[in-house]
Amino acid sequence: MNVFNIVFQSVLALIGIGVLGFWILRRGIIPENVIGFLSRLAIDIALPCVVFASIILNFDPKEFPYWWQLPLWWLFFAAAALTLTLITMFLSQKNTRREFALSLFYQNGLFFPLIVITGLFGAGSPYAAQLFVFVIFHPMMFFSTSHLFFRKKKDEAVKHKLNVQRIINPVMISTVLAASIRLARIEVYLPQFVVTMLNIVGGMTLPLIMIILGGSLYIDFQRKGKIYLVEIAKFIFVKNILFPLVIGGLLLLIHPNYNIALIILLESAVPPITGTTIVAQREKGNASIANQFILGSFIFSIVSIPCFFALFDLFFPMP
Repeated sequence: MNVFNIVFQSVLALIGIGVLGFWILRRGIIPENVIGFLSRLAIDIALPCVVFASIILNFDPKEFPYWWQLPLWWLFFAAAALTLTLITMFLSQKNTRREFALSLFYQNGLFFPLIVITGLFGAGSPYAAQLFVFVIFHPMMFFSTSHLFFRKKKDEAVKHKLNVQRIINPVMISTVLAASIRLARIEVYLPQFVVTMLNIVGGMTLPLIMIILGGSLYIDFQRKGKIYLVEIAKFIFVKNILFPLVIGGLLLLIHPNYNIALIILLESAVPPITGTTIVAQREKGNASIANQFILGSFIFSIVSIPCFFALFDLFFPMP
């Protein structure tokens, strides 16, 4: 029960910051046009800083010599998630199926697992650094493939140019650079103040992201679009319950190391990545239902993530 409480408090804290962001926008404390600036600050500056500092401080190839397997396990998880998505997307009605599948496949693979790992094992946990290595290709996959869920006729299609800055993004660069420094064992030559500075700047990543999410939800709900209660219920069942059940079953069969099983279980249980709304809007889809999928899954995850992690702890006890 202690594990349940720790994870519950961690997820609740994350949701609480999102609620704060909703309230901040509602009260007009910051204008709506600042959200874009805060997003760039969080994604392009704060996040790479925390990734770099965490790997430099907590990633030790000696203690985990099989670190190179982490991206391969990510491929395994992505293949399993894609298979589940293609099977279950037909539960949704036709006019929301694209957004349903998009939100199922692309999970919030960094922030939710990070807050749970931090809550359970502390900010200096090596599992956090391993998480960054695990998801190194996740942003690249999202930015380069998310539009494929919105195939249209030639005259309706949105032209897509290869955005190298999004594919070779700051998070990937900071991950590769920090991991290379640790592998070369030259981290001792880095000035301590640099690592400390990056760690402090990176500390604002989670609060900023959740405030942005809460503010974005407020902006969306101002439009007062149609509420898809049935579709939201279907989505929550598949994303928050079926996905972790199936992936958890696969983990029991394969039974990988604890750290790998931990990360994969968390990846399967978290809500969608918040960028799905932007993708749906850009591809002339239904951005409102994408936002509703995110909100419903986020709220339900307050209970579902602690429950699945408590179940996980029965079969994969903490070392």
